[in-house]
Amino acid sequence: MRILILAPHTDDGEFGCGATIAKFVAEGHDVHYVAFSAAEKSVPAGSPVGILRQEVVGATAVLGIPNKNLNVLHFGVRKFPAYRQEILEVMVRLNSQLAPDIVYLPSTSDTHQDHDTVSAEGFRAFKRTSIFGYELPWNNLTFTTSAFVVVEEEFIEKKIQALACYRSQADRPYANPEFVRSLARVRGIQIGVPYAEAFEAIRMIRKGSGQARYVES
Repeated sequence: MRILILAPHTDDGEFGCGATIAKFVAEGHDVHYVAFSAAEKSVPAGSPVGILRQEVVGATAVLGIPNKNLNVLHFGVRKFPAYRQEILEVMVRLNSQLAPDIVYLPSTSDTHQDHDTVSAEGFRAFKRTSIFGYELPWNNLTFTTSAFVVVEEEFIEKKIQALACYRSQADRPYANPEFVRSLARVRGIQIGVPYAEAFEAIRMIRKGSGQARYVES
C-alpha cells in the first residue's frame, strides 16, 4: 500500500501516528510524509529558525521513512485558514502524483486552526480514498475511536525515539515518553491488546485485501 501522512506542522504526524508509521514501514508499505509548515515563528527563543526542518529529517528517518518521501512546505504557522485554497491545491497535486491507498490527517474535531484546515481540505482532496484522523488529545474537543492499529512494543519505542529527535520541543508535556506509552496502553486496553493507536475513521474504502488491517469499535 501507499500511505500518505499529512502533518500540519513538523512533529504532528509522529505524535498522531508514529507507531503506526513505523509498523507500516516494517511491513514494507510505501509511506510518504508531508508537513505543511516547520512553524518557524514558534520555535523556542535561542533556537535556529529552521531547527524543525532539521529535526523532522531525523525523526522520520527513525520511523523508517526514506528522505525522498519527506516533504516540508512553507505555509505560515497559525495562518492556514488564509491559505485554504493553496493548501487544497497542494493536496490535489499529491493525490494525482501519489494516488495513496490511505491518508492519515488530523481528526475532524481538532480545534487548532491549522489542523482544522488540513483535516477539512484533506477530505475534499482525498474523498475517494480511505482517510483516518489521528488524535492529538491536547487539541481535540472530542475524539471518536472508530478504528485502531495494533502496535507492538518495538513500534512504541520507535515513536518515542522519533519524538526525542525534536529536542527543541522537549519541554512540551505531551512529548514525555510516559505519556506516549500510557496513551498507547489506554487504546490497547480498549481492544484487548497491550498497545494500539486509535483513529477516527473518516472514510473507509476497501480496494483490496491488503487494507484489512483495522479493528473497528
